[in-house]
Amino acid sequence: MQSATSLADPRPTVADFHRVNRGGGLFSESISQWLGAVFALVAQRLGLRPTALTITNLVLGLATSVTVVALAGPVAAGDVPAWVVGLLALVGWQVAYSLDCADGQLARVTGQGSAAGARVDVLCDVAAQIALVAALAATALAQEPGTPTWLVATFAGTWMVNLVTSVMQAGPNAASMVTSTSLPVRLVKLVRDYGAVVFVAAVVLAVAPALVLWVMVAFTIVNGGFLLASIAFSARASLR
Repeated sequence: MQSATSLADPRPTVADFHRVNRGGGLFSESISQWLGAVFALVAQRLGLRPTALTITNLVLGLATSVTVVALAGPVAAGDVPAWVVGLLALVGWQVAYSLDCADGQLARVTGQGSAAGARVDVLCDVAAQIALVAALAATALAQEPGTPTWLVATFAGTWMVNLVTSVMQAGPNAASMVTSTSLPVRLVKLVRDYGAVVFVAAVVLAVAPALVLWVMVAFTIVNGGFLLASIAFSARASLR
């Protein structure tokens, strides 16, 4: 007679995949990383490699952003309901990000991580985020044709601060300016939680696309301020 242990399924569970997640913030850890764990579990059962999830994330992210760009004009003209585009962006960007969470979880749990896979992951993240920035900029320009070029350029440049700092924190010399994990601090950090950020962007697209310009202004200030603070923090540490 087989024991209960021998009858147990040795394959990893959703909780096993979520346990190895790399964070990302309160929203990401509570929603995106859990959805990513489900995707990782399905991929593991299907025998897929992590890079398959990475490429799927890229394709879905690009397709969503391209659609938002294509419909920016019709939405501004009132020919397409804003909520349709917003819902599409909400689902598309969130699922794409969850797949981005899943590829790392799958790699770590199944031991399929590699330097090449990590490079593909970062490059796909860059491509997907460039497309997302273009989607928001296209919407702002369609809603407010007088949107300054310098604002679009500054928004695009500072948007990448999160991605750059995330990559820098993955190495042996990683450091955080604010190490507290208290709830108030984590709530403040939601402004830099990618899952929360794309959620807010999609909601604004759905209910008030005319405010996308001000969303760009807000994120430019937040990300630009974080960049300056990071430079000061790192410079201070280097002079010690």
